[in-house]
Amino acid sequence: MDNSYTVKVDGNFDFPLSEDAISGLDIIKSGKGSFHMLKEDTSYHVEIVSSDFNKGLYTISINGNEHEVSIRTPLDDLIEKMGFATNGAKNVDSISAPMPGLILDISVEEGQEVQEDEQLLVLEAMKMENIITSPRNGVIKKISVKQGDAVDKKQLLIEFQ
Repeated sequence: MDNSYTVKVDGNFDFPLSEDAISGLDIIKSGKGSFHMLKEDTSYHVEIVSSDFNKGLYTISINGNEHEVSIRTPLDDLIEKMGFATNGAKNVDSISAPMPGLILDISVEEGQEVQEDEQLLVLEAMKMENIITSPRNGVIKKISVKQGDAVDKKQLLIEFQ
C-alpha cells in the first residue's frame, strides 16, 4: 500500500499528497501548533486550530482564513470500500503509532480514567503535531512510551484495561 494521502479542503477540493511532497515542504514550526511556510516565494502562516486525529479531521488557519481539512489514507479508502464499520474503535484495547514520529507530550497516567476523544498524547510526525485522542471511554492500563521517545509505525503506545 502506498504512502499517499487524499486531502479534502472545505469539503470541496481534493488534493493528492505524497510523503515526498510533504517532506519537500519549506516549513518551520513557529509555535505550538503554528508554522511558517514558503511556497513559490509566498509566505503563509499556518495554525492548527483543532484536530481529531482518529477521524483525520482538522481545522487550520492559513493567513487568518480557517479551513476544514480531512486527510484520508489508502487504508481508510480500503476499509470503507470493504464496508467495515468505522465505529469499531469502541472495542479498541490499545493504541499504536499510526506513523513514525516523536512523542512530544503525554497527557495521561496509568490508572487514569479517560473519556472518548480525550487527549492522550501528542505525536510529532511529518512536521505536524498530531493529537492522539482516546477512541473510547476507559482506564489506562499501561503507557509504553515516554516524552521524547522516537516511535516506529505500529509501535504500541497505550493499553486500556
